[in-house]
Amino acid sequence: MQAVDVSNGEALSSVLRHGRTLFIKPSSLGDIVHALPVVSAIKARWPEVHLTWVVKRRWAEIVDRVEGVDRVWRVDETAGSWVGEAYRLRAERFDVAVDLQGLFRSGALAWLCGAPVRIGFANGREGSPWFYTRRVPIPTKDMHAVDRYLLVAESLGARVEGAPQFRFRLLDVDMEAVRNILHRKGASMDRPWIAMNVSARWPTKRWSLGSFARVIDRLHQEGLGPVVVIGSAEERADAEQLRTIAKSRFIDLTGEVPLRCLPALLSTAALLVTNDSGPMHIAAAVGVPVVALFGPTSEIRTGPYGANHRVLAGPVPCRPCFSRVCRHDPELECLHLIEPENVVEAVRRLLSVRVIFS
Repeated sequence: MQAVDVSNGEALSSVLRHGRTLFIKPSSLGDIVHALPVVSAIKARWPEVHLTWVVKRRWAEIVDRVEGVDRVWRVDETAGSWVGEAYRLRAERFDVAVDLQGLFRSGALAWLCGAPVRIGFANGREGSPWFYTRRVPIPTKDMHAVDRYLLVAESLGARVEGAPQFRFRLLDVDMEAVRNILHRKGASMDRPWIAMNVSARWPTKRWSLGSFARVIDRLHQEGLGPVVVIGSAEERADAEQLRTIAKSRFIDLTGEVPLRCLPALLSTAALLVTNDSGPMHIAAAVGVPVVALFGPTSEIRTGPYGANHRVLAGPVPCRPCFSRVCRHDPELECLHLIEPENVVEAVRRLLSVRVIFS
């Protein structure tokens, strides 16, 4: 491949205009959603660029629904599979590799794929910056992941004018699948419903199921809803336990909705009540108001992006600690200080705003 002077903006722009770009963001669900505006910015600046997104197989369905991605390249979890994929990627002759993951494995993949231009964060972990030809500095840790990723787009020459664009392809086949699933469960996408996600990957991100149950009961009493609990098949146990606690009926969709249909499903909700999670970011991306419950993580860095959301967190001095194990006494006070009534009030306010502007 011909060397490219990455300090020359015009030369790099020419490569991007008609070249092939490898986009490395393999996980996780929320981080993948945060990267969507980078794809939108690159495609807006260079519509003819061919963009291949490297993603872990478990999240590939969501990338299949991202507008502007020309090819989804699935990788497995093992390091050995990454090495094999690197050499297959090399045969694709990429001109530019964009690494938004910032780890040794992703940086090495950018290098091994043979792209002469390799861009990533200057503060990437595990030595990943050694693999880059251009390193993007981060002015502060306390900036949202979306804005941090967009620094890479800007470094390439794709400056965002106006609000960042999250562009999912909401296909007719997905909308029809969602309509059928809701109808089978006794709900309708044509009437207002409230989505609820009671699970999270970290145990320290989980508001108690008892508190979620009290919110469901209160929303039922006030005639708000119905409440539809969403989640993966692995999270069915949480929904089943919730059913034993809540006094009011809710609709359980855990394990019912394919990941590729989640943007379509959430786009029809009136609102989402959720722990800090991947579905939270999808809801915000499709313009649905979010009531988010935050414990150890930072709403500044990874809260629901955009306006018309409400983040609730207990005022505990040790947060955000970014820890999967709580060492505070009393345990998880940052979440336990959030009262169900606080959540219900936030739901009322967001729904009233939505009615006013609908």
